[in-house]
Amino acid sequence: MNGPEYLAQKAGKLQTTMGGFFPGSHVVFRGQTLHDGLKDMDWMALYLFGICGRRFTPAELELANALWTYTSYPDARIWNNRVAALSGSARSTGNLGLSAALAISEAHIYGRGNEVQAITFFIATQKRLAAGGGLADCLQEEMKAHRRIAGYGRPLVNADERIAPIMARAAELGLDQGPHIRLAFAIERFLLDSGRNLRMNYGAVVSAFGADLSLSPEEFYLFMFPSFLAGMPPCFLEAKLSAEGSLFPLRCADIAYDGPPAKAWPSEFR
Repeated sequence: MNGPEYLAQKAGKLQTTMGGFFPGSHVVFRGQTLHDGLKDMDWMALYLFGICGRRFTPAELELANALWTYTSYPDARIWNNRVAALSGSARSTGNLGLSAALAISEAHIYGRGNEVQAITFFIATQKRLAAGGGLADCLQEEMKAHRRIAGYGRPLVNADERIAPIMARAAELGLDQGPHIRLAFAIERFLLDSGRNLRMNYGAVVSAFGADLSLSPEEFYLFMFPSFLAGMPPCFLEAKLSAEGSLFPLRCADIAYDGPPAKAWPSEFR
């Protein structure tokens, strides 16, 4: 039922199983009292609990934290950080600038869209392999559908400096041998052995770990939402503390122009 009768049932009240705020009394967060039952949770644990409704082990939370920490790059040349920095240079507010930078982090090829495609593929492929399917067939079908394998290859260099420290941390935590992360490396080996010089990038490794943490693609997408955030405030602040409008200036000579030639103005207008 989704017509007027359904809307009438919803009118004037919020029906929710997620939680609620009772002014002057308490707050319910997924069936738990926030200031009592969840008061000892750190922010990462609470964030994941809000997404999944379940608790993670200390080791899993440490790994989740590392997946965010190891991609916190305060470099204003990076596509989403550039938006944060330009907003500072234009004297926008930090809230607007960082929100815009996080919004464009959804880029499909090199952002959240890429990772959602990767985790979806890993989960489906692992199920097919467990049922007796072949990896070559799975990869061929994925290439036919999307013309690429999400999480493999990188525009600038065919290597990713984040993978080694993430895997080292996962090994320390005893979480480096999950089925999906092993599948991610098996795919890399298959691609290399097939003559495709495509190595794993950050998108593949974090998506594989997301699947090993039993996150659905949507849960993983929400979990990864803040992952670039820590690198953005430094870019915003540095640009805001510099001369207004001075970030990434262009010389006139750097602009390729093929329109009408410069107009000769009468001397009285010069």
